[in-house]
Amino acid sequence: MAIEHASVQVVRKPWGVADLNPWSRIDGSDGAIGELWFQRVDKKAPSSALLLKLLFTSEPLSIQVHPHDEFARSTGLPNGKTEAWYVLAATPDARVAVGLKRHLTPQELRVAIRDGSIASLTQWRPVVKDEIIFVPAGTIHTIGAGIVLAEIQQRSDTTFRLFDYGRDRELHIDDGVAVANVFPLGPPRHPTRLTLERTVLVASQHFVLERIDLPKGSSWALLADSETWVLALDGHAAIGLAALSIGQAIFVGGGRTSIEVGANGLSALVAYPASGPVGSLLHRLSGQSARPVQPVAADVAKLAALAEVHT
Repeated sequence: MAIEHASVQVVRKPWGVADLNPWSRIDGSDGAIGELWFQRVDKKAPSSALLLKLLFTSEPLSIQVHPHDEFARSTGLPNGKTEAWYVLAATPDARVAVGLKRHLTPQELRVAIRDGSIASLTQWRPVVKDEIIFVPAGTIHTIGAGIVLAEIQQRSDTTFRLFDYGRDRELHIDDGVAVANVFPLGPPRHPTRLTLERTVLVASQHFVLERIDLPKGSSWALLADSETWVLALDGHAAIGLAALSIGQAIFVGGGRTSIEVGANGLSALVAYPASGPVGSLLHRLSGQSARPVQPVAADVAKLAALAEVHT
């Protein structure tokens, strides 16, 4: 069983920032940093199914869309890209765009990309700290300025850019029109509380994203599947022999490992490839066992059904 402190890959972007505190001590003064990618330390290890990132924005990203699995595989790629965002920080005027305001025909979408009106046809809305946004493949979307977020996604770097705010980068009109969902997105999902410590934020066909909030000084057993990512939001803990604090990520390659929580408790995101929450993921070793919040069974079944509807 592998327990690794994830290595961090710096990705510079024109819309990035120089100051990454408190999430990282990496200095961005030599060029704006837009993304930090968390990667396996073992370069010979099999490629993970998921990619965990932090994003930092000082300007809007391009308006873009990612392919679904079927289209990706038809072009020789292993998979598409469904993703979810967890907002870590946001300025009072921060916004994201997810989906369209109204239905467009493919012809209307093509015209809107060419004349730039796609920027006013996307569905913009404000975001706040601790908000979760699910972005199925095929959803036209962007992230505005003044946001720090964690992103979990299928491992793919395929992006079809539709509008780029005058940055003069290539647009991908034909591919974008081919994969885009031209209808407004359905209503947002709501988090589901599994236990006092576990909240399911997203359960999709491709991954589950949870938030865990563990009390100070507690001890836990983590029963991970073959790929589990843990990102610390606040507090400290040791997972196995690996220390974890804010902005750091740990990869757990399956099996049972311990979590020893520090004096300030631990809040973290946990992501793993599955179509529904793993009920046995977390067990308390010290004090009382994690108590389910009722009615858990019905909520888990509902999450599994939504995974097929929304992806």
